[in-house]
Amino acid sequence: MSERAGHAVLIIDDEAALARNLATFLSRQGWDTRVAETAEEGLALYPEFRPDLVLLDHNLPGMDGLQALGRFKAMDPDCRVVLMTGFGSVDLAVNALKSGALDYLSKPLALGEVRLLIERLLSQDRLQRTVHYYAGREAAGSGLDKIVGDSIAMHQLRQRIRQMLASESQLEDADGPAVLIHGETGTGKELVARALHFDGPRRDGPFVELNCGALPAHLVEAELFGYEKGAFTDARQRKAGLVETAEGGTLFLDEIGEADAATQVKLLKLLEDKRFRRLGGLRDQAVDVRIVSATHQSLEKMVAEGRFRADLYYRLRIVELQVPPLRERGEDVIVLARHFLAHHAQRYRRGEMRLSEGAEQRLRAHRFPGNVRELRNLMEQAVLLATTDRVTELELAGLRTVAPASADAPLDAGSDLNLERAERRLIEEALRRSEGNVTQASRLLGVSRDTLRYRLERLGLRATG
Repeated sequence: MSERAGHAVLIIDDEAALARNLATFLSRQGWDTRVAETAEEGLALYPEFRPDLVLLDHNLPGMDGLQALGRFKAMDPDCRVVLMTGFGSVDLAVNALKSGALDYLSKPLALGEVRLLIERLLSQDRLQRTVHYYAGREAAGSGLDKIVGDSIAMHQLRQRIRQMLASESQLEDADGPAVLIHGETGTGKELVARALHFDGPRRDGPFVELNCGALPAHLVEAELFGYEKGAFTDARQRKAGLVETAEGGTLFLDEIGEADAATQVKLLKLLEDKRFRRLGGLRDQAVDVRIVSATHQSLEKMVAEGRFRADLYYRLRIVELQVPPLRERGEDVIVLARHFLAHHAQRYRRGEMRLSEGAEQRLRAHRFPGNVRELRNLMEQAVLLATTDRVTELELAGLRTVAPASADAPLDAGSDLNLERAERRLIEEALRRSEGNVTQASRLLGVSRDTLRYRLERLGLRATG
């Protein structure tokens, strides 16, 4: 009974005895009830009573049930109504449901069935509210404003995303292009994917993600596309895949380079035809889903080595975004450290916390191979270890700093130490030696082709191939 407490039901029926008996029965089940004999009376009661459900008879003096249903929905689009009648017909049931009724009951009423119906409808309502709550919370934690950083590279990334979103807002069908996000592990590729979804035209649809490297290769296909009963040994019943779950929204495929050959074939069909087939299925199904993928690997190199389909690669990379590593973002390391410190201090109810000057120097000197994820975890650890409101070098003692220059090879007093100019000189020299070939130049520099292309764009340099 405690689960039903607080729920209210408005009964509108001109059969006084039936309405009274129904109200008494529901009251004993723990529901608050009111009774009205006409639609007009029920409509007048509704704004003050605000019931969770309206049980509305169709055959009423004056305004009938279907007319009243329209008035209730106009007054409150979220109003939940069940239509009742002793002269049921298929046409009436169809019209009631088309007009917005949740369900339809034929008289004479079986009180037990009424109770089960109400419980089912209110349970669905609770589930829907829960889903909306978590969806709202997820949306609040995502978006372009959650991509923190003041470096030039991050300003450019946000600006490129803004331009994409502005263009997509003009699409007639909201069928945005596939996006491939490059970046080292821990740089925040998922955050970029979420910004594309929650700030884009599909924001009201689901955001569904799968890390292709987190499951054995043979399970990724089943997880994505679902399967029919009997498709394989353990397939005891039909299961919908994540592609179906993402209907109307975005499917984010992290570490797409880990997808096996069979999954790649099906993904290509999904991208080209917007259709897929469950494992063990006999027919294709249409789906409306936008694909965003991410990788820390060079898919171009994998294509050259025959480990990734070239046609799928070109379909996935209609738009490419590069998320820079933290070590290339300058003072963003301090901006992010303060951001994460404030976040974790609030989570652990530590009040306002700050970094000492020595702690900031140690953060600047660290290479952060784990990128932003490593920094976030480090700040949580610092909050846990700090004995005061000040995080010092002691809480960051485990960090490895950049090795100092060897005393055997001192720099010239006149050496140019500007990092951006030095990077430009190295890239220009690599391009000169490779006669402008990006692939050869990237090998000379010891970086991936995608990383070099990103740096060429950042520095405004051009290559011939």
